[in-house]
Amino acid sequence: MRDLVDHTWGKDLDADAIGPDAESFLRALGGPAWIEVPGRDRDRVRVVSTLLHANEPSGIRALHRWLRSGARPAVDLQLLVVAVETALEPPGFARRFRSGGVDLNRIWCPGGESEGAEGAALVAEVLARLRARPPECLIDLHNNTGQNPPYGVTFRLGVPERNLIAGYARRVIHTPLELGTIVEATCNDFPSVTVECGRAGDPRADEVAFVGTRRLAESDDLALDRTPELLDVVVDPVRVCVREGSSLEFGDGPEDGRGAALVVSREIDRHNFELVPAGTTIGWLASGSDWPIEALGAGGEDRSFELFAAVDGRIETRREMIPVMMTTHRENALADCLFYAAWPERRLG
Repeated sequence: MRDLVDHTWGKDLDADAIGPDAESFLRALGGPAWIEVPGRDRDRVRVVSTLLHANEPSGIRALHRWLRSGARPAVDLQLLVVAVETALEPPGFARRFRSGGVDLNRIWCPGGESEGAEGAALVAEVLARLRARPPECLIDLHNNTGQNPPYGVTFRLGVPERNLIAGYARRVIHTPLELGTIVEATCNDFPSVTVECGRAGDPRADEVAFVGTRRLAESDDLALDRTPELLDVVVDPVRVCVREGSSLEFGDGPEDGRGAALVVSREIDRHNFELVPAGTTIGWLASGSDWPIEALGAGGEDRSFELFAAVDGRIETRREMIPVMMTTHRENALADCLFYAAWPERRLG
């Protein structure tokens, strides 16, 4: 991966330089970029990161739109745009990460699955900059590949984190899962949260990203110390994955499997953020196949047999749960996970 490219708004970048669309903006950046946008108050700083996954464009579209608006931020704004070259590969915003590369939002913590791999130098540089000038907050903008409402993800469920998420969404996942994300690496240094804006390519997701980011950029006071609006909280997510070596297809029944060990309903993502009861079918198991899924808890333990059962060739839920981030994108499901299973806690304000 190329080194971080520095830009300053009003010097080497302006509305004309970044062009009329997000793709023009990315071409102007020339690689993974750190953009300084001077604010009215030069003593404070906020950070927005995006495009850690190259197929999730709402964040870069929001930044492009906001920069083109000509507004000046309330405080200094630092923008981190990561997978620039991968996002520009035809047909554009098509791959989560570079073919043969690593997931660039899984390498931010020591001991992670890709420690020392591609992007390690960029990670070290970004973390050094963040710690040299700690921001008031960091927002990391993402999309899903399945149908999801906007929601936030946080490792700390304090008042500042809830306020940040409330600027974008009314749902939040409180997670202990250690995946090696940028938010996980920074959440103990300053308020740091992920926002999943909605499905990639959906104009509504682009609007969520823009409205929330405009507030983040232009508000003199983000009210991070005051009680936020009510949020629906789900907790203790379990990462439901296709077991290594198992094959996967999406379809309407086992006949669509084409020899795959696991066939998952092509409409599974309609259950996102629903409370689904025990006995709900999530897919079908091919006759004679080994158990094809694992459900990893915070300690890395497999809870799949606790949460799911094989019944007459169907894979059903054993207990009620709230699925989150269910996807019908086969490549993403195999590279990351099928979904997260979580449980309702309460409404927090």
